[in-house]
Amino acid sequence: MTEACTVSTHVLDAVLGRPAAGVRVTLSRLDGGAPQTAVTDADGRVSGWATEPGPHRIRFATGDWFAARDIPTFYPEVEISFTAAAGHSHVPLLLSPFAYSTYRGS
Repeated sequence: MTEACTVSTHVLDAVLGRPAAGVRVTLSRLDGGAPQTAVTDADGRVSGWATEPGPHRIRFATGDWFAARDIPTFYPEVEISFTAAAGHSHVPLLLSPFAYSTYRGS
């Protein structure tokens, strides 16, 4: 039996130094299955996606988010592939119009 896990993310606007609320985010398993879509809350977070351990991808609709603020960006979307572990995996995104970074969160 495969152990369940959860995945969360947190998007921060690195230019303004505050959460990026309203970013559309999609979580997909790389080996198939229905994608799960959400929008970051007022604190820039999406939490509690239930899934199974294994390879995943999170896609952030950064171009739409910047366009809604009339800010040009180099990245129309950001995709992060990672391996979800049993228990909980947190994937933060630090975002600006012309750069981004990520790391394994806790």
